[in-house]
Amino acid sequence: MKQYAWLRILLAGFLLYMAFPSLHAHSVGLAHLFWFSWLVLFTLVVGGNLAIILKINYQPERSIMAEKVPQRMKN
Repeated sequence: MKQYAWLRILLAGFLLYMAFPSLHAHSVGLAHLFWFSWLVLFTLVVGGNLAIILKINYQPERSIMAEKVPQRMKN
């Protein structure tokens, strides 16, 4: 799975590299908002794939008391 994550990061970077020269041509109005939304999407794609590569997995802490099973006492 790490190979696919790296490929997605490289693809997103390549697409940003290809679109970057047109950033200065569209610096006002609705085109600027469109560019900003693509930059946000790029950030989310890279962040999500880096989380896969670095194996960042959030698991909430379980209570220690919930894991303990009461044992019967021996007579």
